[in-house]
Amino acid sequence: MSRLIKSPSTKRELPIMLLIALFLLIPVFATSQNNIEFYQTSWGKDTNFSEFCKQAKKDGYVGIETRLPESNKTEQEELKKALKDTNLKLIVQAYVNTNVPIDEALLLYEELIELAVSFNAEMINSHTGHDFFSVEDNMKFINLAKQLSEKHHIPIYHETHRSRMNYSVPVTNHYLSLDDQFMLTLDISHWMVVHESLLEGKDDFLTEILDRTRLIHARVGHYEGPQVNDPRAPEWKKAVDRHMDIWEEIIRKTWSRGETMKITTEFGPAGYLPTLPYTQQPVSDQWEANLFIMKAIKERMKID
Repeated sequence: MSRLIKSPSTKRELPIMLLIALFLLIPVFATSQNNIEFYQTSWGKDTNFSEFCKQAKKDGYVGIETRLPESNKTEQEELKKALKDTNLKLIVQAYVNTNVPIDEALLLYEELIELAVSFNAEMINSHTGHDFFSVEDNMKFINLAKQLSEKHHIPIYHETHRSRMNYSVPVTNHYLSLDDQFMLTLDISHWMVVHESLLEGKDDFLTEILDRTRLIHARVGHYEGPQVNDPRAPEWKKAVDRHMDIWEEIIRKTWSRGETMKITTEFGPAGYLPTLPYTQQPVSDQWEANLFIMKAIKERMKID
């Protein structure tokens, strides 16, 4: 007859074994929660998608954010192949055409979302509405985005951006009060110039905004513009630190939900990036600025 009764020593060892198992699982949980995925913007790229994706992969990005080549089928296939070859993820940037009647703009917006779905995008970052549209008209785009998001099971986040519906802090808070499913891409650099401040003393106005942020556009703005000329320069330390403080709060909120934070480094090209007069030469390097800000966020959050 087999012995089915466990010895006292086995009973004593069981709690110890459970503790060891839990200890071994802690790094797994920490890794899955305290993680950031960085995406590189294609804005201003001066090469084809194949070379652009290879460089982004080499420099440590997990994906790219781009507008889709809507009418160029050849370039669409090139993008798909580049993503497949490099195993990079995709965030698609959609936008509302503000130069046509509302009904036509809604149709064009829906077509863009449908195209993004065909690319198996991770999410859609939307330049939604217009600062000159009525609240009622802007909400038409929010409601359409919600319907398409549910239909295709793809997140659609609405970017805080000058000239769009989310062009300021108070206006954005108003729209958030109208729809509890309205989630944001936060590019707070725009608001620094809109409000001509680093939003010091305005943290109470940012609470709901930070709670609703699901994607960060990491660019540093200042009192007089949406992009400093070089984030590495010591004269911009105060602006960089203010942005980093806000980003860290969002990251920690995201981690507390057990989610991975997604960040697109989005310093823009010459024209957006200040240039020298006459020659129009950029005063710094766009790609290097984006790499710097990615490294700075990693160091602040103590991640590899």
